[in-house]
Parts: sequence; C-alpha cells; structure tokens
Amino acid sequence: MAKHIDRQGVRELVGSGAQLVDVLPEKEYAAEHIPGAVSIPLKSLGDEARRRLDPARPVVVYCHDYQ
Repeated sequence: MAKHIDRQGVRELVGSGAQLVDVLPEKEYAAEHIPGAVSIPLKSLGDEARRRLDPARPVVVYCHDYQ
C-alpha cells in the first residue's frame, strides 16, 4: 500500500533497511539523485523491481516535484 511520507520519514525507513528507488529516467538519475538510491525508471518499474528489489524489505519510491 502506497503512502506519502516526508523527508524524516524517508530517513527513518532507509535507516531501518528500506530500499530507495528513483523512478526518473536514467539521464536525470545520473544528473542528481539521493545517495544510496537505485535507478529503476518508471517505464520499467514492474519488471526491474521484481528482479532487483528484495520483496521482504520496504521500498521508498521517489521522483522530482517541480512545484
């Protein structure tokens, strides 16, 4: 179940073992991303996530917010 969390929530989840996923295109990931995040672009999220992520651990997914 997805839910929105703030920066502190991200820090706490990642600190307790959550996986951090940047869903922006690879070029944008290369330009800037949160340290420790893996790149799984949104278009390939389903297949890549099944291959690369540990289903036993929580996942935090993020992208830019230009507002």
